[in-house]
Amino acid sequence: MSDTAVAAEGAATLHTRRLGRVDYRETLAAMHDYTARRDAATPDALWLCEHPPVYTQGLAGRAEHVLCPGDIPVVQTNRGGQVTYHGPGQVVAYPLLDLKRAGYFVKEYVWRLEAAIIDTLAQFGVTGHRVSGAPGVYVRLDDPFSHAALTGPMPAGDPFRGLGKIAALGIKVSRNCSYHGVALNVAMDLEPFARINPCGYAGLRTVDLSTIGVRARWDDVADALAHALQRRLAPRPH
Repeated sequence: MSDTAVAAEGAATLHTRRLGRVDYRETLAAMHDYTARRDAATPDALWLCEHPPVYTQGLAGRAEHVLCPGDIPVVQTNRGGQVTYHGPGQVVAYPLLDLKRAGYFVKEYVWRLEAAIIDTLAQFGVTGHRVSGAPGVYVRLDDPFSHAALTGPMPAGDPFRGLGKIAALGIKVSRNCSYHGVALNVAMDLEPFARINPCGYAGLRTVDLSTIGVRARWDDVADALAHALQRRLAPRPH
């Protein structure tokens, strides 16, 4: 585990910790404790890690979206959203941020998180896309490297046609402070995603950098995501 404070020009200082591979329940408890103990002087933090295989269920989660978990534990959480999967080969980033001090509300915070993921993917030549009403970042399955925007209306019954999800997002805000965060798939065993309806969407395909042809080290992707989050989570100028 390493502990550093990093600030890019014009960015917030986030005390960044590399936790390594850590148990999800223990990390969740630590995030909750950090947030509960915060006061106005508590520094913002960014925790980077990966987890052993685990399904996490959000507050809106419905049991029927967990199809066949097998021996992978399912953990109920207090974040938003539905069920997702965490496992080795995935960069998980937990920004612990005072949103009131940063000067923006939850909707903008989600936009900034997605923008940081899109920035990170761009460093590896991949174009990330948003889908309205479905937080996270997606790639075009036919050409993940294309800079062409998605065109034409998506069919009402399938807003993900032609897309694969490469990053998930789920947050919790308590007393204006955020925890939980984002997960970016690097080089994973993707089979466990087939045992759930990812984020509550039946048939939604999940991909990682490896399956779309990008060979990248976990550490390099974690570094890129950390720097992108530091830039994108800069406080709004007073």
